[in-house]
Amino acid sequence: MTKPCIICVAITGSVPTQKDNPAVPITVAEQLESTQEAFEAGASICHAHVRNDDQTPSSDPEKFARLKEGLEKFCPGMIIQFSTGGRSGAGKARGGMLPLEPDMASLSVGSNNFPTRVYENPPDLVDWLASEMREHHVKPEIEAFDLSHIHQAAAMNKDGRIPGRLYVQFVMGVKNAMPVDKDVFDYYIKTVTRLAPDADWCAAGIGRNQLMVNEWSIAAGGHTRTGLEDNIRLDKDTLAPSNAALVKRAVDLCEKYERPVANWQTAREILDIPLKAA
Repeated sequence: MTKPCIICVAITGSVPTQKDNPAVPITVAEQLESTQEAFEAGASICHAHVRNDDQTPSSDPEKFARLKEGLEKFCPGMIIQFSTGGRSGAGKARGGMLPLEPDMASLSVGSNNFPTRVYENPPDLVDWLASEMREHHVKPEIEAFDLSHIHQAAAMNKDGRIPGRLYVQFVMGVKNAMPVDKDVFDYYIKTVTRLAPDADWCAAGIGRNQLMVNEWSIAAGGHTRTGLEDNIRLDKDTLAPSNAALVKRAVDLCEKYERPVANWQTAREILDIPLKAA
């Protein structure tokens, strides 16, 4: 298989802290250093959240602005993808960084259960986030926590709320949401292919399932996501020393399945994301 594989690194997230793993980057400076290492290891997309100084989640546009400026300087060409997830803020605050015009942003198009709460994505908020992404030329990454989310994304693509080719990420292994199940994974691919034949897809496995889902994705010809947001360990007994170490595991799987790792230029070509003028 010669199709290049895009590796996304989810550097921080909203949940893990440095008490869980000292390698989790919290400050903007830590995030830049960690992302640069991951970029050099083979990641071409940075999926980014920001944190407050006490490590709690934040949706502060000023922090996102400083992170974006630093990524453009130290990881030139890397695709910058901001999170609009619900753990970092509420309502329209979740999209407060979209006017910064990152290359991409995550978009959850439906609700589902999370470990201790409902992850609420009401239709009016989804439509508003999608409209902000259209206005600011931000490509959505659809985070599918459930089969219905793939159907909804395809409907939004058909009616123009999400223009262009879809990029759908299957998120598997969140407690109380979709478990890691190979039959479901295969059906997700089949569903995307049927509803949006020109779409690109990616997959992320949470916790101990990260490496397994990385391998499923790479073997099936998709793209994949790794990083300390989703998993803080190399194995049951060993903390991951960096985001780059987790990216290296995905690179090794690409070598196993004889797939080239997409550099930033190739990733932008695949996803039709031109490099924005400075």
